[in-house]
Amino acid sequence: MAAQAAGGRAMNELLRQLLFLPEQRSSLAGEIDWLHYFVIVVTMGGAFLITLIGGYFLVRYRRRGESTTRPHPGVFARPALFLETVGLLSLGFVFLTFWNVGTRQFVDLRTPPEDAIDVYVTAKQWMWKFSYPAGESMISVLYVPARRPVRLVMTSRDVIHSFFVPAFRVKQDVLPGRYTTVWFEASEPGAYPILCTEYCGTSHSEMRGQVIALDPADYERWLAGGAASTPAFAQEAASQAEQEGAEAEPTMPSRGERAAARHGCLRCHTLDGTPHVGPTWAGLYRAVVPLEGGGERIADEAYITESIMDPLALVHRGFPRVMPSYLGQVPPPDIAAIIELIKSIRDVPRGLVVPWDGGVPGSATPEGVTP
Repeated sequence: MAAQAAGGRAMNELLRQLLFLPEQRSSLAGEIDWLHYFVIVVTMGGAFLITLIGGYFLVRYRRRGESTTRPHPGVFARPALFLETVGLLSLGFVFLTFWNVGTRQFVDLRTPPEDAIDVYVTAKQWMWKFSYPAGESMISVLYVPARRPVRLVMTSRDVIHSFFVPAFRVKQDVLPGRYTTVWFEASEPGAYPILCTEYCGTSHSEMRGQVIALDPADYERWLAGGAASTPAFAQEAASQAEQEGAEAEPTMPSRGERAAARHGCLRCHTLDGTPHVGPTWAGLYRAVVPLEGGGERIADEAYITESIMDPLALVHRGFPRVMPSYLGQVPPPDIAAIIELIKSIRDVPRGLVVPWDGGVPGSATPEGVTP
C-alpha cells in the first residue's frame, strides 16, 4: 500500500509538472487535478486512436496504380454494427464517468463543512477586502488557519470580479448586489497568490492579494496581536500584497482605506454609516460634531488629524473614551490618505449617530446624542 501511494504521488507530481500546474495546497486540489489528468489522457488517447485508424484507412483504401477496371475495395464494405455499438457505448460510459466525478466534485466545492470559519469578502476596483466576525478587517491579505475549512461570503461594490487561488483550485465569480460563497482548506502553512479572473477595468491584472495560511497557534496569535506577531514568511507576503495593492490603486481614497485597515481603524469605525464602537466615517467630513463636555467642532482636516494624534482631547459625545493615541505611529502620508477617504464618503448617509453598545445596534438615539 505504501509503495502504491508513493507511486501515485510520483505520477501526480510528474503530470502536474508536465501540465505546468501550480502546487496543490488545498484538501480538494488533488481530486480536481486527477479529474483534469483523466480528461486529458482520455481525450489525447482518443485522438491518437483516431489518428491510427485514419492512417490505416489511408493506406488500406488508397488509389493504386493497378488497373482501375476492378471495383474499389470500399464498394464491398459493410457497416460493422458490433464495433459501432461498442464504440458508442464506450463513449457514453466515458462521458458519464466525467459527469459523475465532476458532479461529485461540484457538490463538494459548494458544500462547506459545518465547522468552517466565515470570512466576508468585498471586491471593488481594484482590491479585495476581508472582514472577520471578530471585527478585524484586512485589505488584499487573507489570514486563515491551515488544516481548517474556511468559507468566504463574497460580494462586489462595483462590477463583476472573480476570486481565484490557483494553489487551492478554487474560483468563484463575485457579483454586485448578490452574495456568492466558496470554501477551501489550506493543507499546510504558506503564502498563496489571489488573482481576479474576470476583466474588471484598467488595473484588472493588478487586482491581486495573498492568502496567508498559518499554523493554528500562529493564527490565534495573529488574532490577538496583528500582523507583527506572525512568522517572517507571512510578514513578507503581506508586505508584497500591500505594495502590489498600492500600485494597483493610485487614488488617495483607495490608499486611505488600505491605511485604515492596516492601522486597525476599521475595527471601530465603519464606512457605510453602520453604528459601531466609534463614530462612522460616512458623512463625517464637514459635519458638526457634538463634543463631550459641551461645545461643537466642524470635522475638517484639522479636527480629524487631532482626533488621530490625541483622540481624548475632543471626544465625540456619546462614544466611549477607548481610542488610543496614534501619535508617531501613523505616518503623514497615511493620515492624508485617510482624510481623503473620509472626504470621499461625505455624501454617504449617516443615519442616526448611535454609539455601538457591544451587541446589536439599537434603533433609538440616546439622550444628548444628535442625529
